[in-house]
Amino acid sequence: MSATGAVRLGLRANAWQFSLLVALNAVVGAMVGLERSVLPLVGEEEFGLRSTAAILAFVVAFGAAKAVTNLASGELAERVGRKRLLVIGWAVALPVPLLIGLAPSWWFVVAANVLLGVNQGLAWSMTVVMKIDLAGPHRRGLALGLNEAAGYLGVAAAAFVTGALAADVAPRTVVWAGAALLAVTGLLISAFGVRDTAAHVRAEQAGHRGTEPAHSGLRAAFAHATLHDPMLRACNQAGLVNNLNDALAWGLAPLYLAAHGATLHEIATVAAAYPLAWGAGQLATGWLSDHTGRKPLITAGMLVQAGALALLLVGDGAFSASLAAAVLLGAGTAMVYPTLIAAVSDGTQPRDRARVVGVYRFWRDCGFVLGALIAGIGADAASPDVAIVVVAALTAASGLLVAGTTWQSPPVLRPAPAP
Repeated sequence: MSATGAVRLGLRANAWQFSLLVALNAVVGAMVGLERSVLPLVGEEEFGLRSTAAILAFVVAFGAAKAVTNLASGELAERVGRKRLLVIGWAVALPVPLLIGLAPSWWFVVAANVLLGVNQGLAWSMTVVMKIDLAGPHRRGLALGLNEAAGYLGVAAAAFVTGALAADVAPRTVVWAGAALLAVTGLLISAFGVRDTAAHVRAEQAGHRGTEPAHSGLRAAFAHATLHDPMLRACNQAGLVNNLNDALAWGLAPLYLAAHGATLHEIATVAAAYPLAWGAGQLATGWLSDHTGRKPLITAGMLVQAGALALLLVGDGAFSASLAAAVLLGAGTAMVYPTLIAAVSDGTQPRDRARVVGVYRFWRDCGFVLGALIAGIGADAASPDVAIVVVAALTAASGLLVAGTTWQSPPVLRPAPAP
């Protein structure tokens, strides 16, 4: 806000709150990154699970809870307020470390991941929406690139640290202790540092010249984004398929590498390299999409991801090939991830933004569920190689579908005023 109290849009005008939300999203990402290196191995080694599908039940639970929460979060944001929903999301995370640390069976870990999915659905959704609110239309891609970069660099850091510590400390102890620290930190920042952004939404809506009527309620927004708008349909399917990849990288890749003789340190390195390339790459790709348009980056990113999965398969579990595939997969995802959310925001009235972004994030995170089922059932019924081939083929097809979709340009193109 200015000295007179008037609401101003833009990154520079809202630098402190925007920076705080960027830092908070790194904590959100670290919360889920704790599980990336070691949790599938915990299911196999501590709980004696031999079915890949049973081990990946924690990814299914996480993805289903996060998808449904994403869908509800847009409507709730309008009714409850963005900040309140953010605080609630962190409060839901508080039991997660207890459930994991004291779990007498694997299903307690699965239950913890239901709560973790709700936490991610509320906390990540609100940091995304609040940053879009603050940035306004001129630097939307850059704002989302910074947001997603912070989140996935947090994922990468937590994945590497937990994998490194697990060589000397019980892996489950590393996960629950880290989760306790992060949950309390996120709750305190949200409750005492973050301010609500409803006034920024009203300010942007007042100057919006879009011709589309606002959608009154979640049902209308869901129907519009899922069925009626070709660009939003394309974004939804691309987001879903993108998270097929993520589910495979999260749940199946550690088991795949371990089966090929990789050490825990090597698994941690590969598990961290993927979100590291993903997170760092978004520092550039979000900004780039403001200048080149959204569609080219999304199409190219999906095809790069498909190539990365092919490299993982050809490498046959070798560490060097797996590491290269992880970096390539992260680079492709960096091209896609912030650009998709920016594209969804481009085609949405400001007053509908939280709802329509929630619909997109619902379909995107359904990819966790579908990806875990493909990876788990495919690995059990045939082999991990078959699961990887299926996901790679779906990813390439998704990119081609985006390429064939009529696309809407962002409402404000270069040159843009200073933020």
